[in-house]
Amino acid sequence: MRAKRFAGVIAGLATAGLIAGCAAGGGDAAKGDETVTLWVYPVIADEAKHKAFWDETVAAFEKENTDIKVKYEIFPWANRDESLQTAIAANKGPDLVYLIPDQLMAYQKSIEPMDKYLSKDRKSEILPNVTKSVTIDGHMMGAPLLTSATPLLCNAAVFKEAGVTEYPETWEDALRIAPKFTEKGLHLFNYTASAEATLNMTFYPLLWQAGGAVYGKDGSVAFDGKAGTEALTFLSDLAKMGALDPDALTSLPATEQSGIATGKTACSWVNSVTELAPFWGEENVKVLAPLKDKKSITYGTVGSLSMLKGSKVKDAAGKFADFATSAEVLKPYLTEAGFFSALDTAPLYPADSLQGQVEKYVSSTTVGELAPSSRALMGVVSPEIQAALLGQKSPKQALSDAAKAAAPLLK
Repeated sequence: MRAKRFAGVIAGLATAGLIAGCAAGGGDAAKGDETVTLWVYPVIADEAKHKAFWDETVAAFEKENTDIKVKYEIFPWANRDESLQTAIAANKGPDLVYLIPDQLMAYQKSIEPMDKYLSKDRKSEILPNVTKSVTIDGHMMGAPLLTSATPLLCNAAVFKEAGVTEYPETWEDALRIAPKFTEKGLHLFNYTASAEATLNMTFYPLLWQAGGAVYGKDGSVAFDGKAGTEALTFLSDLAKMGALDPDALTSLPATEQSGIATGKTACSWVNSVTELAPFWGEENVKVLAPLKDKKSITYGTVGSLSMLKGSKVKDAAGKFADFATSAEVLKPYLTEAGFFSALDTAPLYPADSLQGQVEKYVSSTTVGELAPSSRALMGVVSPEIQAALLGQKSPKQALSDAAKAAAPLLK
């Protein structure tokens, strides 16, 4: 997800642990027709097109299921968790709501597992990494709607200006070519160290590439281990040689004002092709595999429809969730929004298009490990990573301090 568009997604869930599993569901089966209530968010930026998709989807479903009505509301990304928490606490939550993986863990006590509501065919189509991303304690906690992928994107024009003809595949490659960019007053990467950016799309991919994890199997933090130190040392070394855009280390500038858009920074694993192509020109966009240390891996989100336990029309809500997450229904939604299918079906985009090139990395993405403290953890880790990149702490000390600060969050 883009950092700018999904600012609400980046916000922490400080009070999520207080959520009780008693949300009120929509609809009243005693009145004849069952009514399913649905809360969604503007995944399609064009409001009219987004509304048209849900209008058409609801109409098609109701035509096949004449005893079920579906009412949906489109809420803004900003303060989405606060609104949902308030509704759940007041027993006025929807039957279905759009959530991403770390929210599934945060709202686990309020969510009804979707396993028995999704058809066998639907479950068999879901990509293995997607199924894993929505599974908690052996149960699928959401019906996947969409996925994303953030491979490495590089600007061929900036490489040409730097006199570099090879694109980085490994950390070693990046460290070797970085000085050639700095010699020309350019930067290799636009790593964003601002606390406003999610670690899912900044530091964590490097941690995973080094073979590390955010959490250990026992639930303790693991980011401060050998892999984490190697990942932060890699970044710190790049920062010392001027290979990271310095503005991005301390702020989160609008894309159009950033070095990645103005031709001063060569590569990004934070942005999408739909963001960068207008600035770079499609002919200059090089879609590359995620960087590799021990393995090549990156972040990809998964958006799902989850059912609240308080729903009084669970079977009807489950039937709509199964319908709305089919490949045929979702195709216009995904292509208009620029996302990818969570299903192992035919590609959505031409193989030679930019989106088609990104699409081939969907099956190798991860959302990382799910834990109740996932979002709050970022709040204590981000400042320490930034301190290391600004030369205020060593990578090892920064991660050690972050682990100490994180300890109270795990209780």
